[in-house]
Amino acid sequence: MTTPLNASASSIILPSRRRLLRSVGALGLSAVAGVGASQVLAAGKLRPVKLAWNANAVCLAPVPVAITRGIFEKNGLDVELINYTGSTDQLLESIATSKADAGLGMIHRWIKPLESGFDVKLVSSSHGGCTRLVGYGPAGVTSLQKLKGKTIAVSDLNSPGKNFFSVLFTKAGIDPEKDVTWRQFPGDLLGVAVEKGEAHAIADGDPNLFVIERKTKGLIELATNLSGEYADKTCCVLGVSGKLAREDRATAAALARSINEASDFVANNPNEAAKIYSPYSKVSVDDLRTVLGTLTHKHHPSGVALKKEIEFFARDFKLVGVLKPTTDPVRFAEFVHADVLS
Repeated sequence: MTTPLNASASSIILPSRRRLLRSVGALGLSAVAGVGASQVLAAGKLRPVKLAWNANAVCLAPVPVAITRGIFEKNGLDVELINYTGSTDQLLESIATSKADAGLGMIHRWIKPLESGFDVKLVSSSHGGCTRLVGYGPAGVTSLQKLKGKTIAVSDLNSPGKNFFSVLFTKAGIDPEKDVTWRQFPGDLLGVAVEKGEAHAIADGDPNLFVIERKTKGLIELATNLSGEYADKTCCVLGVSGKLAREDRATAAALARSINEASDFVANNPNEAAKIYSPYSKVSVDDLRTVLGTLTHKHHPSGVALKKEIEFFARDFKLVGVLKPTTDPVRFAEFVHADVLS
């Protein structure tokens, strides 16, 4: 497995684990740009693909799983990983301009930038879960309703947690702009913020929140992005460049099949998946396994099912003003989705 590296908004490319297995004189990216993955595989060549992801996100464990277990190669792909830790806009721009062929990320963070017209198509997904809201018991925050008048700590004021729980609050009769205050803190200090009384709840993702709960007594889980009607909804999606979806559907399909298979492996083998992912994390394998066990990697819709979920989330985000009042959720889902597997 490649050595994990962190990158800023600019990219660092992680070399393919099995590049040496490619035959001498393998075609370059430009030479195979119009050739489908199945054709490349049949010819004994692997289609080079640049895949952007966030190496700090344990929920994206299917990515290193697909590399380590040869799933990408089985589907005719030679994948290079680009670790993006910058803004979502920059990530989507890199895909739209073909600096990366594809990327994975949280639909809660992608929906607003996609409304701006980035030429990126959502073709599949990976799992549900990974965003949680916890209240601080000593501050009296033991339910959603007890959050009124309180401050919620987040690591980013445009975080998936803020976006998602704003929707959840609205549906529960809590105004996410007037009834609560959102305050940004460094991710590793979210627990300290509630202990000092600077915040009364935390909205964040795992494994960071999982680690914080170990260190901070009195935290009570109030909701997750698997609560209630969201129990069977996806979280992280696979997007490809519009050009790839239109001109090389076979490669887009090979990427989708690979992520689907790797996601199933994570669901069925959380311990092995945690070991494969562990070089990218400072969290113990046992803790990574525990976190992976809370996610729904068996749920990775594509095709019509994915388009329906995109439409569902678009309605949610329109409800709280994240999307424009003029945005039609049905047309939005049609525009940003591509069915490459049927």
